[in-house]
Amino acid sequence: MDAHTRFYPRVGATWVLTLCETALIALVPLFIGFAIDGLLAGQSAALFQLAGVMAALIMVSVIRRIYDTRVFGTVRVEVGRTQAMRASAQPVSILNARLGMGRELVDFLEVEVPLVITAVVQIIISVALLYAFDATLAQAAGCTVVVILTIYGFFHKHFFRLNGVFNRQTERQVSILEAHSAPHILTHLLRLRRMEVRISDAESALYGSIFAILLGLVVFNLWYATTHVAVTPGTIFVIVSYSWEFVEAAVTFPMALQSWSRLSEIIQRLNTSVA
Repeated sequence: MDAHTRFYPRVGATWVLTLCETALIALVPLFIGFAIDGLLAGQSAALFQLAGVMAALIMVSVIRRIYDTRVFGTVRVEVGRTQAMRASAQPVSILNARLGMGRELVDFLEVEVPLVITAVVQIIISVALLYAFDATLAQAAGCTVVVILTIYGFFHKHFFRLNGVFNRQTERQVSILEAHSAPHILTHLLRLRRMEVRISDAESALYGSIFAILLGLVVFNLWYATTHVAVTPGTIFVIVSYSWEFVEAAVTFPMALQSWSRLSEIIQRLNTSVA
């Protein structure tokens, strides 16, 4: 289900603000490293530069959050109105469920897409700065991304299928409640719980595998930096910080992709009439 084109500029503006915020966040560890080396050398200029970056970060972050709430609140209203008109001939149970699904789609645009933008910027900056210290550090990070995306590829169809079953059951909820049958309500709730457990188990297996790989990257980069690279205390901090920042950014990808697996099923469902 496509958002109305008049919202594109406003939504795009939120993502531009997200890019600015992310770039500032990504620069903080670098300036902290500069400040450490500067203070150890008796100089305070880098410390004031760090304060300037953080002040700019606070300002952009506050503006983005104030703006986001208003833009996406309006989008939710429009998506709900459009879905109500499109599904006006469908049973109330299905319409109710799909209104919730439409809001979930807008939540993805408001929350998950900025997280992906943040992750991409952080990964690019992290890999570039690691490469500046030693190419091996950047190569290890790049290989890690490839492995993560490969692992997720094996889970996508499984997530899509599980969410399809969950959404079909959700569409029946209002009609089941209207029947006022305690056994049927209990069966419905147990089915929802069973699907939630299966989805959670799949997520746990995915994230456990990815975390293990990413933590291995941090350990390798710390070991390699201290044994193969000529570094200062500030440089060690920067390498470890950007290795960990890479980990945090890389974890966002499977989380966002898992959400997209669910939303791709929702989009297909919202654009399909009920027989």
